Amino acid sequence: MSERLIPNGFCWCGCGREVGLGKFFAAGHDKTAEAAFLAIHHDGTVAQMLHAHGYGPDNEHSVTKAAVDKGLWLECPRGCGYRGARESINNHVNRHHKGD
Repeated sequence: MSERLIPNGFCWCGCGREVGLGKFFAAGHDKTAEAAFLAIHHDGTVAQMLHAHGYGPDNEHSVTKAAVDKGLWLECPRGCGYRGARESINNHVNRHHKGD
């Protein structure tokens, strides 16, 4: 289990901005921090980050399959191969499988 993080009232991107109760980032600053992390540790690319953790483009090494296998994500119940969080699956089914 991961260490429980507690917001301290300041944006975790390092900008120094105060943020609301229970927040880690000012609006949009999570993406700034993510981009900086990728630049520092993975040559600025998600592909390099995935590769560093053993993921790749084939189904055997798929990061989305790993999320499903861990019970964190779901597969589309219509069998089309789409994977995502529960709300994403609901949106996908409503958008792409209305007539099924």
